[in-house]
Amino acid sequence: MIRFQDPAMLLLLAFIPFLVYRYVYRERRKRGSIRFSSTYLLKRIGPSFTLRLRHSLIVLRCLALVLLVLALARPQSGREGREILTDGIDIVLALDVSGSMEYKDLDPSRTRLQVSKEVVAQFVETRTNDRLGLVVFAGESYMQCPLTLDYGIFLGFLNQIQLADQSWDGTAIGTGIATAVNRLRSSVAKSKVVILLTDGVNNKGEIDPLTAANAAKALGIRIYTIGAGSEGTITQEVAGGFFGPRQVQVKVEIDEDTLKRVAELTGGRYYRATSNEKLSEIYDEIGEMEQTEIKTRDYVNYAELFPNFLWPGLLLLGLEILMANTRFRRIP
Repeated sequence: MIRFQDPAMLLLLAFIPFLVYRYVYRERRKRGSIRFSSTYLLKRIGPSFTLRLRHSLIVLRCLALVLLVLALARPQSGREGREILTDGIDIVLALDVSGSMEYKDLDPSRTRLQVSKEVVAQFVETRTNDRLGLVVFAGESYMQCPLTLDYGIFLGFLNQIQLADQSWDGTAIGTGIATAVNRLRSSVAKSKVVILLTDGVNNKGEIDPLTAANAAKALGIRIYTIGAGSEGTITQEVAGGFFGPRQVQVKVEIDEDTLKRVAELTGGRYYRATSNEKLSEIYDEIGEMEQTEIKTRDYVNYAELFPNFLWPGLLLLGLEILMANTRFRRIP
């Protein structure tokens, strides 16, 4: 955008038409006389090139004055910008990768883990200016992705998650919480949140879930807990046997009491996801509750443009003065 810092100076342009009128008036009033016996030969003499350019002086003067007036008005070029002011939220998503996450009760065509990864990816797409981290846990836990603002990197780590093998299978909910809390311990964010998803009962690890929750409370960390899995029993395909894979009934066991107490203790909330759609709704609801307050400050950076008019104006004015006193000099 272009603006003039001193637009009142543009009123000086009104004197230029007066200057042109005065010049034309003076040219018309000029009268000269000389006696010749015949003007026949004079009429055959055309005007010289210099004579044709005699009006160029007033043109140069007007152009010079226009440029100098524009320079006095201080034209400026501005570039608009916006500064985002936000404290942001640090969120660690803790995801259960135990063997039971292979069950297909949330969606007939996909495992619990596949559904959970997809819903988490959708949750990430709704975040702006929040640092996200990822913890995975089974019989043990570890940080899959540190806190980052690069959501592309986060989604890359999310896609790499696989079910835990037998060497570290189990459900260490307390250890998973502790790993997430430890990552948020040094955070200076205004709000610190853990979203924990599990489909089982704490049966591994040396840290009790409530002990880890008390540590989170002391550090001002809020925990949302999600129990993933349908209610009652589900039919699950089991490999092996004389006749190949067979269908067996598996009881869904989720320690909802502990998950509720963990959430309540830290100011969070417990949810139960019994389907793909329900799990999506849960993450959407958590996302709406944990919104980053974003403030913006608009600004414009201006660059001075008057030198672009000043120097050409002075050059034209100097050229007009030079020509008026040399080639186009008039003798009274």
